[in-house]
Amino acid sequence: MYTRIFKRILDFTLSLVAFIAFSPIFIIITIMLFITNNGKPFFYQSRPGKDEKLFKIIKFKSMNDKKDRNGQLLPDEKRLTKVGLFVRKTSLDEIPQLLNVLKGDMSLIGPRPLLTAYLPRYNEEQRLRHKVRPGITGWAQVNGRNAISWDKKFEYDVWYVNHMSFALDVKIIFMTLQKVFKGADISAANHATMEAFMGNERHNH
Repeated sequence: MYTRIFKRILDFTLSLVAFIAFSPIFIIITIMLFITNNGKPFFYQSRPGKDEKLFKIIKFKSMNDKKDRNGQLLPDEKRLTKVGLFVRKTSLDEIPQLLNVLKGDMSLIGPRPLLTAYLPRYNEEQRLRHKVRPGITGWAQVNGRNAISWDKKFEYDVWYVNHMSFALDVKIIFMTLQKVFKGADISAANHATMEAFMGNERHNH
């Protein structure tokens, strides 16, 4: 009953309240990123949602589009602006995704929506992460986020799908708040962002 009905009602209600509460911060960050990112405060990208249905995710754009002499984008760490680093460290870059939750593309809690390029790289077990709506935060995020391997991340995602409940979601929300306040596990070791998932990293359990 919770997973089929109440989770969606809770998602919509809490997201609406949170968006209204964060609206002053939303406006300020939008203006700051508009200035630092040459008029591009938002980042849009297609991501697979529930049942692998594609949707456009919206986030604050934490990196600019500076390129080298050959027209190639500079490495992530060189494009990460001071404002971008701040919104990423405080997880404020996730605020616009509340709009995705309101639309029904996402849930507050669930496996993170990853790149569409990863879809052919999943094994059957990993693909189970798409049986539910993706989330702004999730079990993998509160158990290491970008500081854990893809192998472990998918293991946590599938575990969440198999054990989803109201009590677990409440636990994840509180654990997420703790992580945000500590600014923990934002980056993978020696990288500004998580390394790409290349597939075939794990065996079936």
